Amino acid sequence: MTVVAILLLVVFVVLMLLHVPVAIAMGVACFAALYAVGGEPAELIARRLVNGIDSFALLAIPLFIFSGLLMGQGGMARRLIDLAAALLGRFPNGLAYVNTLACMLFGCISGSATAAVSSIGGVLIPEMERKKYDRDFSTALTTVSATCGLIIPPSNIMIVYAVVCGNVSIAALFLAGVFPGILFGCCIMAATFFFTKQSVRETEGVFSWSEAFLAFRRAFLSLFLIVIVLGGILCGIFTATEAAAIAVAYSFFLTMFVYREVRWRELPDILTQAATTTAVVMLLIGVCSALGWILATADVPQQAGELLRSISDNPIVLLLLINLLLLIIGTVMDMTPAVLIFTPIFLPVAGALGMHDIHFGIMIIANLCISLCTPPIGSCLFIGCSVGKTSITRITPKMIPYFFAMLVAVLIITFWSDLSLALPRWAGLI
Repeated sequence: MTVVAILLLVVFVVLMLLHVPVAIAMGVACFAALYAVGGEPAELIARRLVNGIDSFALLAIPLFIFSGLLMGQGGMARRLIDLAAALLGRFPNGLAYVNTLACMLFGCISGSATAAVSSIGGVLIPEMERKKYDRDFSTALTTVSATCGLIIPPSNIMIVYAVVCGNVSIAALFLAGVFPGILFGCCIMAATFFFTKQSVRETEGVFSWSEAFLAFRRAFLSLFLIVIVLGGILCGIFTATEAAAIAVAYSFFLTMFVYREVRWRELPDILTQAATTTAVVMLLIGVCSALGWILATADVPQQAGELLRSISDNPIVLLLLINLLLLIIGTVMDMTPAVLIFTPIFLPVAGALGMHDIHFGIMIIANLCISLCTPPIGSCLFIGCSVGKTSITRITPKMIPYFFAMLVAVLIITFWSDLSLALPRWAGLI
C-alpha cells in the first residue's frame, strides 16, 4: 500500500503543480502505479477506463447537463427569481433571502451549481447592488447558495456516486437529498440573518397573495419539471436516465417554443458547451475507475480503513475525522474526482459503523459542496467572481460565516440519519 499510495500521490501532485489537467494527471499517475503494483500490461488502464464509463446510468449525465444549460439560458431563472421575490422579498433584507431561495429552486430543475451561479447571479447580483447591497457580499451569497443545487435532486454528482457505489438506487439518492438540501438552504439563510441584521434595509410594501400567485403561475411550467422527473422515477414510469431524456425534451420545448428566449442559432454553442463538459466528466469517471482498480489491487481501501479504525473506535470521532479529511481534500480536488476516488476508501469504514450507503452518499456530497466555494480550485468561486466582477481575495472574507453555516448543516446531516433516509424509506426504496 505504502509504495503505491506514495507513488500515486507524488506523481499526481507534481503534475498538478505543473498545471496538468486533473484527468490527465490521474491517468499518468495510474500508469506509474500500475508498474509499481506488478508491471501489468498498460492496456489494462484503457480497459478499465472504458469499463468505467460503460454504464446506462451515466447516460443521464450529458442529458442533465444539456437540460441545465437550456434552463440557464431559457428564461427559467428570471421566473424563479420573481417567484422567490414574491415569497420572501417583503422581509427585511429580503433580497438576500430571495437569492438563496432562487438558487434552491433553480437547483431543483437544473441540478447544476455552476449554472445557478451564472444564471441567478447574472440577474440578482446587479439588482442587489442597485438596492445598496455590497457587491462582494452579494457575490459570496450567490456562490454558496448555488451549492444547494447539488444536494436537491436531480443531481449529476448523485448519479456519479450511485455508479461508484454500485448497489445504490439513484431514485433513493434523489429522494434522500430533499431534506438535506432544504437544510443547507435554511442554514445559509440563518447566516444571512445574522450577517445583515446590523444593516436592515426597508421592505417594499407587504406580502400579497395575488402577486405570489401570479409569480407562481409564471414559474409553474419551470417548476413542473420537478414533478415530471421525480414523480416519474418514483412511480416507476421511467428510470433516472429516461427521466434525463424527458427533462431535455421538456426544457427544449419550454425554451424554444414557449419562452422563446434562446434563438436557434445559439443551439450549436449550447450543444458544444454540453459536449465539452460531458467529455471532461466522463474522462474523469473513466480514469478514476482505473485508479480505483489499482487502489483495490494494492489493498489501499482496506488498509486505509484499518488505519482510521486504529486511531479510534468511537463512531463519532471516526465520522468527524472522515468529514475533516473530506474538507481538506475538497480544497485541492474538484468534487467529481473526490467522490470517485474517496468513496471506495471511506465507504467501508462508514459501513462498519452502521452508516447506510445512501446516508453516506448525502454526507460526502454535502461536505464536498463546501469545496466548490473554497480556493484554490472552487469552480463556483471562480464563476461567481466572474459574474460579480470581483476577486477571490475580496469575497472570501464575506464567505466565512457561510462556511460555518454549511459545516453546521454537514454535521446535522452526518449525525441525523433520518433526515436523509426518511423519504426513501417512506417511498419503499430502502
